[in-house]
Amino acid sequence: AIGGSGTKEAALAFGGTEPGSTAKTELYNGSTFSEVADLNTARGYIAGCGTQTAALGCGGYTTAPNTQGQALTEEYDGSSWSESGDLSTSRYGNAMAGTQTAGLTFGGYKNPPSSPVVTNTTEEYDGSSWTSGGALGTARYELAGAGLQTAAIAALGYKYGSPLRTTATEEYNGSSWTAGGSAITERSSLKGGGIQTSFLVFGGTSPSGVHSETEGYDGTSWSTRPSLATARR
Repeated sequence: AIGGSGTKEAALAFGGTEPGSTAKTELYNGSTFSEVADLNTARGYIAGCGTQTAALGCGGYTTAPNTQGQALTEEYDGSSWSESGDLSTSRYGNAMAGTQTAGLTFGGYKNPPSSPVVTNTTEEYDGSSWTSGGALGTARYELAGAGLQTAAIAALGYKYGSPLRTTATEEYNGSSWTAGGSAITERSSLKGGGIQTSFLVFGGTSPSGVHSETEGYDGTSWSTRPSLATARR
């Protein structure tokens, strides 16, 4: 339920639940975390992309009455967050790819929850506003995503229906999504990182419990990688 951006040596973590929604933001330098300026709006299940000094966060879930799913977008410049153009579809549990000036968000749980409650909509960000992109083939939330606005990947997640979770992988070319190879272990509430042709997913949850498994995608198929030391969602 936490947003993130950056690299292994220069990362940014923001939002999440404690269990209530938080606005906290922390920088990682490869060994330790330090707290910096808060988000303007506290929220969990927020999506993030970009770098440590040029991050983008959108959507998310607040605990205030009647304001759960959010359309809010915020940009981080290395010292503070500022609000930017809202999403067209309020959502949480969405995924992101791209940069602060060329972002992409997809999937999520809609609010207000009109039918269907899980969305397949994709939106593209140009640094100030969002426009519609091609729809995911499988609507889902609490999915993993990464890559670029013109070369993104979406994987796994919670879709409702039967089965509730999916192993589906999809690849975005800047206008439409196409099916990729299916992941090995069905789960949601997981995280991922990398690019469309070199992507990792790890952790998550399913009816069998909380997962430690890590899987890698090479642009065609998935393979097992070393597990997390601590299983978590």
